[in-house]
Amino acid sequence: MSAEAYRPIPLATYRRLTEPEMLTRARSFRDEMRRRRTVRQFSPEPVPAGVIDACIEAAGTAPNGANRQPWHFVVITDPEVKRKIRAAAEEEERDFYRDRAPPEWLEALAALGTDEHKPFLETAPVLIAIFAESYELDEEGRKIKNYYVQESVGIATGMLITGLHYAGLVTLTHTPSPMGFLNDILGRPANERPFLLLVVGYPAEDAVVPDIPKKPLDEIVTYG
Repeated sequence: MSAEAYRPIPLATYRRLTEPEMLTRARSFRDEMRRRRTVRQFSPEPVPAGVIDACIEAAGTAPNGANRQPWHFVVITDPEVKRKIRAAAEEEERDFYRDRAPPEWLEALAALGTDEHKPFLETAPVLIAIFAESYELDEEGRKIKNYYVQESVGIATGMLITGLHYAGLVTLTHTPSPMGFLNDILGRPANERPFLLLVVGYPAEDAVVPDIPKKPLDEIVTYG
């Protein structure tokens, strides 16, 4: 889309809140997000497709470089496709854990109890493969560069995770390396690079999570 297509319009969507309202909403959001946990044990119970669609639509509103919107989301529910993804991901993970991961990385992961086995890729009802588009092709097949691709897709992914949590679902971010098998299995073009595989659903009834701390405010912020 050319720059000439953008015409200024009034900022009609903004609603000014009182300071007490702002503080109440900010603290409520903080408390809600403190409830969010990464889950590795999923129920196979299906989730409403409309919920997934609405959360992806929200992610598609994310700020991004030059309004290029350099993302594509593939929603996977087909059991056979999920089986293929699990098989390919576990193959990469076996190589990672046995040959490619440096000792300090394995030591950091050991506290979380993760390994090359990824049954959640088949158990969870939904996988969302998120692709980053490095460029687009115009009608004549010429490449049109996208800008700040990783940053833009990262912001959209964070909004998607937040939206899914807000809607009552749990997620797991999965990043086997390399992830080129997702292009092959899902038939995505060469200009799209796998960014992340998001596992989505309800937690299993016996799901557990590690008792891990989060850094307090005074360790993650500096005022100047």
